[in-house]
Amino acid sequence: MKKKLFSALLAVALLAGCSGSTDGGEATDGGEAAGDVTTYNVGVSIYDFNDNFMTLYRNEIEAYFMTLETDTVKYNVTIVDGKNDMAEQTNQVENFITQDIDVIILNLVQTSSADAVIDKVVAAEIPLVLINREPMGTDGDESYAGILDNPTVCYIGADARQSGTFQGEIVADLPDHGDINGDGKIAYIMIQGDPENVDAQYRTEYSIKALTDAGLNPVNLYGDAAQVGNWKQENGQTITANALAQFGDDLEVVFCNNDAMALGAYAAIEAAGRTVGEDIYLLGVDALAECVEMVNNGTMTGTVLNDHIGQSHTAVDVAVKALNGEPLDNYYWVDYVKVTAE
Repeated sequence: MKKKLFSALLAVALLAGCSGSTDGGEATDGGEAAGDVTTYNVGVSIYDFNDNFMTLYRNEIEAYFMTLETDTVKYNVTIVDGKNDMAEQTNQVENFITQDIDVIILNLVQTSSADAVIDKVVAAEIPLVLINREPMGTDGDESYAGILDNPTVCYIGADARQSGTFQGEIVADLPDHGDINGDGKIAYIMIQGDPENVDAQYRTEYSIKALTDAGLNPVNLYGDAAQVGNWKQENGQTITANALAQFGDDLEVVFCNNDAMALGAYAAIEAAGRTVGEDIYLLGVDALAECVEMVNNGTMTGTVLNDHIGQSHTAVDVAVKALNGEPLDNYYWVDYVKVTAE
């Protein structure tokens, strides 16, 4: 099911005569023609500009579109901040439709609102590329009808189950398997992103599943409850500080659904006089540059590369395919990669 598009193939397609202007300067497949140049208007809405990972992602979208421009094809890319507000983002999508945007790339604020947004865009006959936050079907079914029923709607992302599994495997592969005090248990806390987000749900579930699948005994010090950090660094710090105050040396592993919260967790660990790699372990996801350096110097146990370059380039490649009237697959997947000191 995994699909990967490569920019080299796309460049060949563009040069071979993908939709653009005619000799008379008229666009053959959307876009605005001026002389022999066709300009496509691309609307991008990101759920929150304050998100570290999505900042890297959106910057790469804009930069990659520029590399695909030719003497005859240009891209006018407008990127707006959803401000973590679904009503704000819905207004942005409606404005894109009013402005006759040629293709929309959308990083949803709320995956539960996907159907309403998709319906608006489909009704306007604008191709829609959903990124990073996968809409789910009813009862948690991974196949979402809003994508599967519309040939001009698709999703680009990474399978969050893989990222959670990699987190758990990093701990399972440690010499002590995360059981620092040797009592036969891996005492952990889970700092979760947005609990509505499927990535947060899967990372939470599959990191622990990887430990149990390895025959280990993970025990959540908060019972079955994940601590909701909503992807924010300051929340990761507060949650970890409270856990360290409550559980002390019993806390062996801190799982974080993203690196931002892991950075906050590290600040609390350091303030409590604990040492990552010696008396506690710390895991994140995204492989932010700062966290990769921490893994290298031992102040973070591991993270998982959420490939913003691979995902953003695939999103742009697919958007251009849509502009050219080429058929789309429903889903395009980009692999995660483990990041450890080894």
